[in-house]
Order: sequence, then structure tokens, then C-alpha cells
Amino acid sequence: MPKHLLQPEGEFPPVDLGRRLAAMFYDFLLCTALLIVTAGAYKMIQMAFLGEARMRELTEAGALDGDPLLSTILLFALFGFFAKFWTHGGQTLGMQVWGIRVQNADGSAISLWQALLRFVVSIGSWLCLGLGFIWALFDKRKRSWHDIYSDTQLVRIPKLKK
Repeated sequence: MPKHLLQPEGEFPPVDLGRRLAAMFYDFLLCTALLIVTAGAYKMIQMAFLGEARMRELTEAGALDGDPLLSTILLFALFGFFAKFWTHGGQTLGMQVWGIRVQNADGSAISLWQALLRFVVSIGSWLCLGLGFIWALFDKRKRSWHDIYSDTQLVRIPKLKK
């Protein structure tokens, strides 16, 4: 399958850690809303099957705490959010605001496999107390662990003139 080049094309500088974190904070707010809506829909469906009284009993007994199905659905919803944006335009909404794009070295969109690798390794980067992101301060090309592992790069693109 041919790779599609992202627009605008050209050589762009790598993104510094501050801009990367700012875009991540913006996406964090959007993802929080996504997770709230997804969990709410899940609970509404669950209530439709179990009934309100039974749901209340299970909730008060703590039987619904740590629901593995809900956790799995939320993880897939998060991955879906990032994968869609990364593979189709190279930018999440937070990245658009901060002028950042994820791409391959040739300027093409990343694959679904690369998006999965980025997603999983970025979780690991956070679990290591953010060390995977701090790594970008020491890397010559300002890459974090998930950039390196997925063979992708974050670049700063110029604002499009209207």
C-alpha cells in the first residue's frame, strides 16, 4: 500500500519537550472527556441489562470496582483516538493547536502498527516516571522513547496561511 505524504511537505525542525508537553496536556483534557463519555455509555448499557436496582446493589457492594471489561474498552477508546489522528493527518487536536505533527522520516503518515507501538511505549514512558519523555532532552534529534521505538518523528510545522 503506497504511503501518503502529509501536507505541508518539507523539512521541519524537531519538536522540543515543552511544546510536546503542552500538546499532551491539551490532548489529556480531550481524552478525559472521551473516557467520561465512554464510561457513561458503558454504564448505561450495563444498567439496561442488569436493571437499576441490581446496579445499585453491585455498586454498593463494590462488585463493579476495577471492572476489567470497562478498563479494556477505555484503553481501546484511547488507542482509537490517537490512532485515528496519527495515521490520517499526523496530528491530534492538541498537536494541531501547537503546530506539531507525527510522521515518518520521509514525511508520510505513520502506519497503524507504528501508532500502536507509539501508544504502548508512551504508556511505558509515563510509567517510568516520565523518563521516556525526558529522554528527548538528551537525544540529538529530540526523540522520546516512543519516537525511537516506532521509528517516527515529531516535527514542528508552520502555520498554514489562509
